[in-house]
Amino acid sequence: ETTLLITDIIVELSDESIVNVEVQRIGYKFPAQRAACYSADMLLRQYKRARNRLGKNFVYKDIKSVYTIVFFEHSPTEFHAYPSLYIHNFEQKSDTGIKMNLLQKYTFICLDNFQKNSNNKNIDNNLEAWLTFFTTEDPLRVKKLITLYPEFKSMYNAIYEMCLNTEKVMNMFSKELQILDENTVQYMMDEMQEEIDALGIELSERKQLLCEAENELKQSENALKQSEDALKQSE
Repeated sequence: ETTLLITDIIVELSDESIVNVEVQRIGYKFPAQRAACYSADMLLRQYKRARNRLGKNFVYKDIKSVYTIVFFEHSPTEFHAYPSLYIHNFEQKSDTGIKMNLLQKYTFICLDNFQKNSNNKNIDNNLEAWLTFFTTEDPLRVKKLITLYPEFKSMYNAIYEMCLNTEKVMNMFSKELQILDENTVQYMMDEMQEEIDALGIELSERKQLLCEAENELKQSENALKQSEDALKQSE
């Protein structure tokens, strides 16, 4: 329950490129730094793999690209400034325009933004079909998806059968990954507590300022009353 990660899968493509696919329940703090570390680890694995396979014939051209794809069920704050966009692609580029394949690519997909922008809209292409499959639990929209893209029916059946066996689903969870994530989760909890404490201090300070303002107002009222009394006596 403490992990923010739903699933983490390593995929090899037909050209031997490697893809790390993550689905996060709540986006981790420092998503860019975290993705860069995962990407660096995959790139090093690609390098070692190519050298071990090719030996003396190894050249750097044999190292294939590595892709990091992160799905956010609830996207982190960095993406909140772009509520109408749900797919963000990153790669290393030169400031001069020269083209070089630096191997590391990143894609961040905000499922919450997609869901907000796709409500009551048509499913127009294969990408939207997949993202609908990932996000919707509305029976009518699921029915519409299966009608337009029948290939998803078998996937829904597979998920249904898998979820009937809760023990099997729990055994799929990686304990090593849980340990890896605990520090980040704890950091985020500590940070939230610090924000709560800071708000408490701010509230206390505002209460103090309010009390001081009330005292000043009472003093002003008393001074005004004394002035009025003195004015009456002089009359």
